[in-house]
Amino acid sequence: MRSKFYFLISLLLVTVLLTGCAGVAAAQTSTPSDSQGQPPLRTVSVMGSGKAILTPDIAYVNIGVHTENKNAAEAVAANTSQAQKVIDAIKGLGIDSKDIQTTNFSIYPQQQYDPNGKPTGEITYIVDNSVYVTVRDLDKVGDLLDAAVQAGANSIGGIQFDVADKTQALSDARQAAVNDARAKAEELASAAGVSLGSVQTIAESTGGYPVPMYDMRAAAPAAMEGAAVPVSPGQMTITVDVNIVYLIE
Repeated sequence: MRSKFYFLISLLLVTVLLTGCAGVAAAQTSTPSDSQGQPPLRTVSVMGSGKAILTPDIAYVNIGVHTENKNAAEAVAANTSQAQKVIDAIKGLGIDSKDIQTTNFSIYPQQQYDPNGKPTGEITYIVDNSVYVTVRDLDKVGDLLDAAVQAGANSIGGIQFDVADKTQALSDARQAAVNDARAKAEELASAAGVSLGSVQTIAESTGGYPVPMYDMRAAAPAAMEGAAVPVSPGQMTITVDVNIVYLIE
C-alpha cells in the first residue's frame, strides 16, 4: 500500500516537472530573437538611364507576289512564275540565297458578290507568296526595291532597319545608366546628410526606338517607271534603365 502511495507521488512530481519544462520552452520560443530586434537597413533606391545612338547597317524587307484567278491551278502557276522572277532579280543584285527566306505561301478561295452584296456563286482563288530578304549592304536597298517591283512584286510590307551587332552599344548604355544612377544616389545622400554605402541590388531593363518602316506602297508607281527608290536608314536609339539600391550610412 505504501509503495503504491510513493508511486503516485513520484508520478505527480514527474508531471509537474514536465509541465514546467514545456512552459519554459514555450516562453523561450515566443521571445523575439536578436536578429528580429535589429533595426531595418537604411537604403536609397534610384533609377539610372543610359542611351546609345547607332547607325543601321542591315535591313530586312518583306517582298511578296499576289495573284488571283478563277482557276486554282492557274492562280498558283502564275504566282510561281512571277515569284521566281522576283527571286532571280533579288539574287541578281548579289543577295545570297541564305538571306532569302520564304515566310508565307497561301492559297484560299474568295466568294464573289454582285453590286447588291449577294453571292454570285463564282469563286476566285487568291495566292500569296512572300519572302523575307536580309540586305547586308544598305546601298543596295533602293535598287532591290526597284528590281523586285520591276520583276513582278506587288506586295511589299516595308523595310525594317537594324544593327547586326549591338553588343558594344548595349555595354556603353549600361555603363552610362549605372553612372547616372550613382550620380543621383550621391546627390540624394549629400542632400540628406548621409553617406552612400555599398550596392545591395541592381535590376536592368532594355528598350529601343525602332526605326520606322519605309512604306513601299507610295513608292511603287515610281519604281514601275524605273525611277530610283529613295531610302534613308536614319539612326537607332537603344536605352538601358537600371534600378540600384544602395545602403546609406
